[in-house]
Amino acid sequence: MYRPLPKQLTIKKSKIDGLGIFAAEKIEAGCDLGITHYKTEPTAFTGEELIRTPLGGFLNHSHNPNCFIQRKGKIGTLYTIRPIKANEELTVYYTLYDV
Repeated sequence: MYRPLPKQLTIKKSKIDGLGIFAAEKIEAGCDLGITHYKTEPTAFTGEELIRTPLGGFLNHSHNPNCFIQRKGKIGTLYTIRPIKANEELTVYYTLYDV
């Protein structure tokens, strides 16, 4: 069955901006939460495109983030930096998307 988000995450109203990704349960440090972005292969009609997954589309910025996006090739994956409490918003420090 398709799940747009891992089972331990949910989308809720954010105090930062609009909607955000929140922990539905406690999450340990160093946890791989899934793919946030990927680049498509260029075609004859379009160049390469950066696609955000539901996980990547609702992450908000923080100067003191609790997650980071690791880029490997054309894929960006979200990892926790520290333990995340239930109902805590997941945040990243925004950088230019160079996945």
